[in-house]
Parts: sequence; structure tokens; C-alpha cells
Amino acid sequence: MKHIIMVGAGAVGGYFGAHLARHNPNVSFLLRPKTQAAVAKNGLTIRSAIGESFTVHPQSSSDPQALPPPDLIILGVKAYDLDEVMDQIEPILKPDTAIVTLQNGVTIEDTLKARFGRERIIGGVAFIYSKIMEPGVIDHYKKGMVTIGELMGLETLRLTDIAGVFKTAGIPCFLSKDIRKAKWEKMCWNCVFNPLAVLVNDHVARALDHPELQPVITTLVREVSAVAMAAHRVPLDDDMPQKVVKWSQELRDIHTSMYDDWRAGRPTEIDFLNGYIVKRGKEFGIPTPMNEMAMALIKAITEVGSPGVPAIHVEGELVQPLHLTHTILRELPDLHQVADVEGVGGIQGIGVKFQAILDVVTLKVGVDHVTFYSMDGKFSVCLTLQQAKDFGILVYGKPDGLFPTERGGPFRLLTPGLGDLCANVKQVGRIVFSKGKGTDTRPPQACPEEASV
Repeated sequence: MKHIIMVGAGAVGGYFGAHLARHNPNVSFLLRPKTQAAVAKNGLTIRSAIGESFTVHPQSSSDPQALPPPDLIILGVKAYDLDEVMDQIEPILKPDTAIVTLQNGVTIEDTLKARFGRERIIGGVAFIYSKIMEPGVIDHYKKGMVTIGELMGLETLRLTDIAGVFKTAGIPCFLSKDIRKAKWEKMCWNCVFNPLAVLVNDHVARALDHPELQPVITTLVREVSAVAMAAHRVPLDDDMPQKVVKWSQELRDIHTSMYDDWRAGRPTEIDFLNGYIVKRGKEFGIPTPMNEMAMALIKAITEVGSPGVPAIHVEGELVQPLHLTHTILRELPDLHQVADVEGVGGIQGIGVKFQAILDVVTLKVGVDHVTFYSMDGKFSVCLTLQQAKDFGILVYGKPDGLFPTERGGPFRLLTPGLGDLCANVKQVGRIVFSKGKGTDTRPPQACPEEASV
């Protein structure tokens, strides 16, 4: 395996790819432009809590044809990026280029096989806990090993060669004669603890330590096992629920990748995990109510709505961050709705009093300020909680639709009674609650807090 391309430099691809590049000058990276620029400038850095920290400066590009023709391609990107990646790598494949996937989910190998042929594809499972701290910087906390296997279960020469590449880089690599079973076993874990970490908004330990959640864990795994058998003829052990719990004990203090993606505002892989179980369950007549509930709750928590729908992100010192759309604001109680806003600059529109938002959110103890940020982050206004409660109105629409951008929409803050200069933010994109004063781009004399009452 002379030339190797690692696709992606995130939590998985960045960690394994950096180790490979450290020991092999023929490892290059196919990256998104933002990450590629960071790696080209500063290198790819691994900061490890359990091993050595280091920086490598590998060849990288956002154009696959700018990289050496690969003998091996390792996919370290998210499952939802697979279609785009396949389009990128297809022109650079040599007749004998092998593709190893280290992605979550059980559909990846079949999708690659349908596009590029069975003979190219090698299944893989990654076991690691790491996070993207910024483009080109990965923090590593636990584990860091892979299992790979041919789809037909053979122990081929190329399989042992690839394992040797990983081992030479100091990465434990195990060979599996049943890589599909290994993928489904990890699928069981992913379908349990990825969504549960989001739902409990905490580490794996919180899900493990509540006896009430044990039946939930068992049911999730049983549903996954039933689909594994029906869809792929992969029999999982009867004690899989107990195994999943046991495997998790040494991972008690971690957040899962889905949790990290959610908190960072990135898409989750829910459609490739619990969503896939629900879809295939329906095809085979297998009830999957627990996975369906997990999928629905994750989508409700992590997805703002349809792409392109404007939303305000509400965050800061809250028990749970929220997203507010035009539809959500319109459905808040009538007593807080302002049907005809007449404010700064002759604005006319539909708004809602800020008190309605205070009724929706759950503040942490001690919160006393709230800051309104424009979508581009250039402008902000910080009010005391009392000011916002007494005077704040969020304009969100007109009788026939959204509030127009040319008037400061789709969301605009007005504070009649405090004055134009005191608080008027166009195109509000974020609302942040805080203990103490937040960022304010207005002149200090604009609105002294003493004037709040």
C-alpha cells in the first residue's frame, strides 16, 4: 500500500490519519476547504490525554486529483457525507484501489459496493473517543483502535497488509472474519447511547446508572437485533443488551459523537442509526417503537426544521437550548402576541412580547441578563432580564408571512419605552442568557441599566 488517502480529518479521520501520516510519508488527506486551509497552515495536531501529543504536516487538498493516485482510501467522514465523497473519489480510483470505511452505520459497505464493486470494499469499525476542537486540532481521550474485515470473511493478503499499515503507526488493528456482525454489534451500542446521551444531556454514566433506563436499553438492542437478522441475516447473541451495558462501563465519563455533534451545531447521524432500524423494521414488519421514539426525540431536539427556514437560536445559561421559528413564535399564547407593532421607524408587523419566551425557556439560577445578536454577529444589545421582560418585543411577521429582511427581518427586536438607540437589533439570530452583562456593541451612554425602571 504505497499511496494512502485519508478522507476527512475529524474526530476519527484526524486521529487515525495523523498517526498514519506520522509514520508514512505517502499518506495524504482529502479535506473540506476550511479544514484543508487550517491543516496546510498549521498542520494536523493530536492532543492526547492518554498518549503522545504531536503535529504532522501531511500533503492535503480539497481536490482529489491534486493528490497522488491512491492504492488505499480510508473513509473517516460522517455517514451523511458518503454520497459526496463517492463522487469525489470515483475519478481517482485505480483498478486495484481498496476502500476501507471507518464510519458508523451498517449501510456504508453496501452503498460503496453498489457503486464501486464488492472487490474494492473492506469493512471497518473504529473504537475511539476524540473531539474536534477546531479545524486541524483533535483532542483524544480514550481508546484508538480499529477492526477490519473482508466482506466475504476471507483473510486476504491485502487485509493483512492494511492491518500492517495501522500497526506500524502504533494503532491496534484486529482482523474479523465476520465484519458485518462486528458492525451490527457496534450498531447496537450506537443506537442506545448516542441518542440517550442527547436525551439525558449528559455522559454515558447517567444513562447507565438509572435503573428506569435499563428496560429502554434492552428494548432498543432487541429491536436492532431483530432487524439485523431480518435485513442482513446477521444473528446477534441473545445477551447483546447485557454486553452493550458491559462494554459501556469503561466509557462512563464520555459524551457520544452524536452529543458532540449536537452541541457543536453539526448534523447528527440519527438517520443512519435509529432511523435506519425504523425504516428496515417497517419493510420487514418488525415493530421498533423504542427506536422510533428515540429517532423522533433526537430530531425534535437537534433539528431546527426544514432547510432554509429562519430560526433564532436561544442558548446560554439554560437547562436546554432552543430554536424558535416564525411558526413557533406565532403559536405562543395569544396574551403575549402583539398583532400590530408600531415602533421604531414606522415599523408595522406582528410580534410577541419577550415575556412569552421567558415562559418557554428554563433559566439556570442567577441569570440576570439577556443579549440579542444579529445573524452576522456584528451587532448586539444586552439588556437586564427585567428590561427585556418589561419592554422587549420580537417582531417576526406580517399577516401574510415573514417580516421582510429589508425592514430588519426575519426577526427584529424592539423595545418601545427604552428608545431606538437603547435597543433595536435587526435580523436577530441568537438570544443568549447570562449571569452578568453580555456583549453589547452600543455606545456605553446608549442605555444605562439604571434607566431600566
